[in-house]
Amino acid sequence: MYKKNKTAEWVKFAILLIFALLVLYPLIWMVGSSFKPEADIFTDLGIIPKQFTLENYEIGWRSNGRVTFSTYFLNSIIVSGLCVIGNLFSCTLAAFAFARLNFKGKNLFFALMMMTMMLPQHAIIVPQYVYFYKLGWIDSFSPLVIPKFLATDAFFVYLLIQFIRGIPRELDEAAIVDGCSAYKVFWKVILPLCQPALVTTTIFTFMWSWNDFFTQIIYLRTNNKYTVTLALRMFVDPTAKSAFGAMFAMSTVSIIPILLLFVFFQKQLIEGIATSGLKG
Repeated sequence: MYKKNKTAEWVKFAILLIFALLVLYPLIWMVGSSFKPEADIFTDLGIIPKQFTLENYEIGWRSNGRVTFSTYFLNSIIVSGLCVIGNLFSCTLAAFAFARLNFKGKNLFFALMMMTMMLPQHAIIVPQYVYFYKLGWIDSFSPLVIPKFLATDAFFVYLLIQFIRGIPRELDEAAIVDGCSAYKVFWKVILPLCQPALVTTTIFTFMWSWNDFFTQIIYLRTNNKYTVTLALRMFVDPTAKSAFGAMFAMSTVSIIPILLLFVFFQKQLIEGIATSGLKG
């Protein structure tokens, strides 16, 4: 019986490994192609380069004579970092209010918040653009960042609400007996216990902001304000020669920040999803 169970486990592991390799193959091929000469990228379909070169990284990082890829990288870090700060600040406050406080119209506001999760982004992009245009925010980071400080990402508000509801109310009551206000209960009791959910919010906010293309291409016009996703698009020109090697090289560089986040915070990420997203 033990041998049969062991064999079944190895079979499952082999099947999962095969599917994992199939899913990761495009990414592995892209990384391998970033070290190939431009002429060998589509003629040599192997993963390991026959001729190893770093020329694609040099060309890609220079981008053009005026703006290097470091500018786009810095822009993405600024936008993604501010989006993370905005979501952590606003979404935790909104979640605490919905989960712990009682106020007039609470159920109505919660229902309206949930309805925004069902509203497609493309349905509101035109009125949003008109509104931001009248505010003079076009060609700036403001339309990408400021809404995050207003708890516009209902998904993270809901995730944090579910996590806070799992924290025993007796802790709140004990803190109130000790003289804590609702503000201090939030900062001293709730917030320290929300670390897994906060890490989950941080990772997903950073990832979605870093990989965002649709919103950024609408509001950003100037080359030196482009982010990584918009900069990668410039390597492919349908009217001229496309620099696929440089694009693959910079695409490889662009996944490093997200990869590092997952490597260092994967335990908290799994815990945050398990304790927040599956409760209700």
